[in-house]
Amino acid sequence: MPLVVDVPLNTMVADLDESLRTLLQRELGRHGFDNVEVAFDAPAKEWSSQLAAPTVNVFLYDLRESADHRHRAIEERRTNGGAFETRPPLILECSYAITAWTQAVEDEHRLLSQILTILYSYVRLPADALSGRLSNGAQRYPIFGKVGQPKAEGKADFWNAVGGQYKASLDYVVTLSCEAGVVHERGPEVRGLTLRIGDPSGPPGTVTELHRVGGRVTNGDGEPLAEAWITLPELGRWGSSDEDGHFLIARVPPGKHRCAARSRAGEEAETTLTVPGGSGELVVGPAPAKPRTAGKR
Repeated sequence: MPLVVDVPLNTMVADLDESLRTLLQRELGRHGFDNVEVAFDAPAKEWSSQLAAPTVNVFLYDLRESADHRHRAIEERRTNGGAFETRPPLILECSYAITAWTQAVEDEHRLLSQILTILYSYVRLPADALSGRLSNGAQRYPIFGKVGQPKAEGKADFWNAVGGQYKASLDYVVTLSCEAGVVHERGPEVRGLTLRIGDPSGPPGTVTELHRVGGRVTNGDGEPLAEAWITLPELGRWGSSDEDGHFLIARVPPGKHRCAARSRAGEEAETTLTVPGGSGELVVGPAPAKPRTAGKR
């Protein structure tokens, strides 16, 4: 099984920073909070002493796998040439501590209140605020954020880490997915097996061949059908399809055999299996209707 490692380009954390800057500055400006800067520096004393304008500090203090969205199954993609197994994406929680910095505490509280409203309103980050690779489909899932959540056990106390003076802060967690650049490639699927056994009813040395044959059952949309009954009626052989629609039937003699499939919903299909060397591909159910062309009846 060849192992292919092709590490993809990933700028998701930096792109998330710019997306949050765009969203916050846009929405704050709509409500009269003009000229508010958005910074991502650690809010240490040296940093805060240099501020010259109202500032929202969005400090990323923790990155970890999400325990609520953990993928465990290996993803499999099949083609005529074989099968490819890919590690599932790492679902990552990006935790920010958000603080407001102005000359007056009352203004800080007004600014922090407005930020809370913005982030609580946008449960899903809007597409027109996304930057960089976050905006071009690199994320397979929508980007969700949760604000005002309690810090998970084990997360760092960033105030002690940066040595800053304690301020009221909002905990904001954004969920991103990190794709793996690792693919295992398997060879073509083996569906056939030949068994040669002696035939006691014939002359000495007579050998009878029995084969294992297989195939796949899909519906009209091309999706695999699980738990469909597969029969070779004239031989009295039968089997059923697995969750990927694949089936195997053993001890089949050479020749052409009628193969019938029946879904759990009662829909049926037939094909002819040529043994050895053949595989059955059965489509159970009607194909999706084609859209009507304008102007035709």
